[in-house]
Amino acid sequence: MEYTIRPARGTDCPRLLELIRELAEYERAPQEVTVTLEHFQQSGFGPQPVWWAIVAEDVNGLVIGFALYYIRYSTWKGQRMYLEDILVTESWRGKGVGQVLLDALRDEAKRKKLNAIVWQVLDWNEPALRFYRRQAGVAFDAEWINVSVPIDLTS
Repeated sequence: MEYTIRPARGTDCPRLLELIRELAEYERAPQEVTVTLEHFQQSGFGPQPVWWAIVAEDVNGLVIGFALYYIRYSTWKGQRMYLEDILVTESWRGKGVGQVLLDALRDEAKRKKLNAIVWQVLDWNEPALRFYRRQAGVAFDAEWINVSVPIDLTS
């Protein structure tokens, strides 16, 4: 294998943010990435982490992909893994890295006794949709509408 899979470390955060910006560019929303490196690091590696990640690293030690998740609670289903983002940098796509990351997430969910992995995908992102459709047992749910409300933290 030309890469390894491992849990993310705090020192990975600058590279993870680079990849997050790459994803935002792809999703046509680069201006939406407003998280600071400090906040990102604290949220994942501070005293009360709220996210975890698995990374793919090439033989030179460069993070080439990641899957970032957190634990979500469903009042109907219990604890579930929520996959916030999975990304493989463009030059590494099509080489099986994404599948290995998703398989590692399945193993992690099983280890943590989480009964499902859930996520969202943009309806126009055909490469991602093709990838997800190949996953055993995957179910798409077009019934729900995403809703969010911004909170002004300055007042």
